[in-house]
Amino acid sequence: MADNNPDPGWYFCTKHNTVEHGEVCPAIDRLGPYPDRATAERALDIAKQRTEAWDKSERDWDES
Repeated sequence: MADNNPDPGWYFCTKHNTVEHGEVCPAIDRLGPYPDRATAERALDIAKQRTEAWDKSERDWDES
């Protein structure tokens, strides 16, 4: 049976620098969804790590 009230996820609002449960602020201002509050609180660090990994991947591709 489907859950009639699924968890809306956790987001980090870049406009207000706050964690939100559900889609509170507009999508353009949000990172996520994340599975829990603690992960959403680390959203900027996660984004930075992903960007650095992508940049490294691009450099490696360009050098090959």
